[in-house]
Amino acid sequence: MEIILKQDVKNLGFKDDVVKVKDGYAANYLIPQGMAIMATPTAKKIHAENLRQRAHKEAKLRSDAEALAAKLAAAAIKVPAKVSSKGKVFGSVNNIQVAEALAAAGIEVDRKNVEIAGADTVKALGTYEAVVKCYKDIKATLKFEVVPSEDSDPQETEEKPAEVPAE
Repeated sequence: MEIILKQDVKNLGFKDDVVKVKDGYAANYLIPQGMAIMATPTAKKIHAENLRQRAHKEAKLRSDAEALAAKLAAAAIKVPAKVSSKGKVFGSVNNIQVAEALAAAGIEVDRKNVEIAGADTVKALGTYEAVVKCYKDIKATLKFEVVPSEDSDPQETEEKPAEVPAE
């Protein structure tokens, strides 16, 4: 019996494959579990049309992702952070701040797709790299710079001696 797999089945095939299996395996396991459908001539035509449409959509998504990757590679992003007078960042800069800086520059990226190369967070000023996942296998490397924000006041952050209460 020929069937069309609706999901990956170990030792049998991948999603959307048309495979031939024994009648009992298909009728008693694969079809009732929702893993496959019978490959009738009508189902094969529908399957072929779905594959063609999916391929067209995937090609468009892939081209959009490649354009985004090129835009990200060319972008120069500055991420502002509060810093002390010694140049140490208060807290840290993570993927959320990088995604927000990209959004401010007009490039919309989901924060879950941003990964800072080499670490989860950045705790010092300087230039760093982040890997942005644009699509399944398309990734872009983004260079960003951590700079002091306007509200970082070096006078305010200096350590002051503790005052001793007068008796």
